[in-house]
Amino acid sequence: MNIVRFSTPIGPMFSCASYKGICLLDFTDCRTLETDFKNLSKQLNAISISGKNSHLDHAQSELQEYFERNRKNFTAPLQTSGTDFQKSVWKILQDIPFGQARSYKQQAVALGNPKAIRAVASANGSNPISIIIPCHRVIGSDGSLIGYGGGLHRKKWLLDFERTNAK
Repeated sequence: MNIVRFSTPIGPMFSCASYKGICLLDFTDCRTLETDFKNLSKQLNAISISGKNSHLDHAQSELQEYFERNRKNFTAPLQTSGTDFQKSVWKILQDIPFGQARSYKQQAVALGNPKAIRAVASANGSNPISIIIPCHRVIGSDGSLIGYGGGLHRKKWLLDFERTNAK
């Protein structure tokens, strides 16, 4: 598994990829990053080594286009490690259109389990691939900004950025 560090307008990020796809994308100051690296290495039975691969190049290129206002959807291959429930939550996150937001309750309803609001929130919080799997697009039922591992200041920035550039 290869890892690179790169800059974005909202702070430096780490990205990891196996030969199958991107398996981690997060801000370097994320509180759970060290644990995430350990868990990922265990789940994939791999060690992280500095260096590029085609999936990392692809993701970085798409993220650069995103921040330059030239991309609204991502095509980089992903390799997610999680429970079936987490993966189902991460999948429906990718269905939230650029520039829009959904509540945790709306996400639970979309999963067909309207009572699973807390479980959906927990799965969002375990999302290993920020921005590409857009957990920043999920907000409280009252429109409040809650729960984002990259920090609420980044969540606000991303939501404002997308709303401004959705047209």
